[in-house]
This record gives sequence, structure tokens and C-alpha cells, in this order.
Amino acid sequence: MMFSDAFMAIADPNRRHLLEELRRGPKTVNELAAGLPVSRPAVSQHLKVLLDAGLVNAKAEGTRRVYTVSNPGFLKLNIWLDQFWQA
Repeated sequence: MMFSDAFMAIADPNRRHLLEELRRGPKTVNELAAGLPVSRPAVSQHLKVLLDAGLVNAKAEGTRRVYTVSNPGFLKLNIWLDQFWQA
């Protein structure tokens, strides 16, 4: 994962909203789309960006995909950011 990709991914307010929702627990695209003023396909595109940045995981359950926060993805960001707090 490139950090610039992760930072670009979280720069969008809709994606930050999706991450906040996923922090509360696993959700499907339809569940996530219910909380945003954008279309379901737009939510899917936002989730793809988060997936590509390594910040979320997706698991197939039947015909649905369930999304969760990727702890390893955020750990890498956290480790990178922590270097700026050590002086």
C-alpha cells in the first residue's frame, strides 16, 4: 500500500463517512448507501478506492459483499504518522 493512496482515499468526506460506519461493524453496500446522499453505484466506487488503498476488506456472503475496516491498513498509517509525534 502506498501512503499517498491511503491519504487520498480518506481525503473524501463520503469515504470518511463510510469508514466511520464500518468502524461500528460490518455492512453491505446497501446498508452503507442508506446513510449517504449518493447513489449505490457511487458508494461502490468509493468502497473500491478504500479497498485499493488497503483500508477496507470485502467478503462475499452469497450474492452480497460485506465490508469491514482493515486493521492492518490503518496500522500502517498509524505507524507512519507516529514518527511525527516522536521528537
